Amino acid sequence: MSWTTMKLLPLVCLCLLTRSGTTFADEHGSGVVRVVVKEGSDAILPCSLSTKENAEEKLFDWKKDGGKEVFFYVGGFHYNNGRPGQDQQFKGRISHFQDELKYGNASIIIRKTKVTDSGDYTCDFPLLQPRQILKIQLVVELTFRDRSGEITGASPEPSVKILEQTNDGMLLLCEVLGAFPKPTVEWQDSAKKMVPAEEPQVSERGGSFYITLLTTVMKTDRYRCVATQEEISHQIYAETFVPFNEKLFEDTCSRGDVTGWFGGIVLGAVILAAVQALLVATKRITVRCNKGATEEREETWERDKMTLSRASEPV
Repeated sequence: MSWTTMKLLPLVCLCLLTRSGTTFADEHGSGVVRVVVKEGSDAILPCSLSTKENAEEKLFDWKKDGGKEVFFYVGGFHYNNGRPGQDQQFKGRISHFQDELKYGNASIIIRKTKVTDSGDYTCDFPLLQPRQILKIQLVVELTFRDRSGEITGASPEPSVKILEQTNDGMLLLCEVLGAFPKPTVEWQDSAKKMVPAEEPQVSERGGSFYITLLTTVMKTDRYRCVATQEEISHQIYAETFVPFNEKLFEDTCSRGDVTGWFGGIVLGAVILAAVQALLVATKRITVRCNKGATEEREETWERDKMTLSRASEPV
């Protein structure tokens, strides 16, 4: 090691110690510690003496938003062993680390946090010289629970239905009932590719979102409706199998059959009324076939034949 390097070592060490002291002061002075927890879980709010000295006989006071009394301790006397004054919001829910006080640890635990517990907390040692005040920001994130009380995620499982078969394909319905925060909803095929859908219908009631999404598919596949909430990293889906029958979309009546029947009736007709009735019958048959309703078409066919028969009788 060169003489120049040895000469600079004390200066380097002094700089490092100074920097460490500044960082420590920032963390335990004007800095704010941020604690984020899920609703229903326990939150630990940290607070320790910068000197790490024994705090068993000292006084420290935890408050929320500048006024609510959270936890007060002085020489072993506190809110959990008879001292009055604790805010109703925190009664029976606050505990401290008694065995850690000898090391200057005045941290507390808030049991079964609620969204209303979110806010700014201070841990104050008012009698210390110099006085020490630590600031902690608590954020309690909202979650939802099912009837059993277990956390299930914000969005319930979507409801999916096959509504009807149209000339364009099979119409599918997806409903997301009561979700918060607002999810994005989409239809996907079995390859998890997005299926084009109509504009979602969204309504809000009581702070929860209700979403309806329609799509039309034209092939046999397994389709899923997916609800995604990026804010809380939550995704849930429901799926259904669509057996697509292309034959149901084919026109089951041929124009040649109708024309042949039309020609036979014209040749046997004896009055103009029969021809007019036949034209009405032909129109009705064509409409029924385009809808693919075979049974309804056959009933109309028989009814129209009777009409033609009566129209063909001599007046």
